[in-house]
Formats: sequence, C-alpha cells, structure tokens
Amino acid sequence: MTQEIFDKIEVLYETFKAEHAVTSKAAHGRARKALGNIKKLISEYRKASVAEDKK
Repeated sequence: MTQEIFDKIEVLYETFKAEHAVTSKAAHGRARKALGNIKKLISEYRKASVAEDKK
C-alpha cells in the first residue's frame, strides 16, 4: 500500500517540476494543484505506514 502511494507522489512531483518550469499562470496553477494532491497523499501514506508497521 505505501509503495502505491509513493509512486503516486513521485508522479505528482514530476508534474509539479514540469509545470513549475513554465512561466504561465495556468502552469503555475497546475503546479499548485499537484502540490495540494501531494499533501493529501502524505496523510494517506502516514496512515498506511503506521498500519503496516503494526502488522
């Protein structure tokens, strides 16, 4: 489970890096959206990691 979340975070981070490099307002909006999604996934990762460690 944590590996799946990690992979999603990696994809979103690559999206963030690509959109951050572009100088348009729309690209910066997409970069911020990617960061927001990463933030959500971090919470999921924490929960999944704790659950896996308790097994």
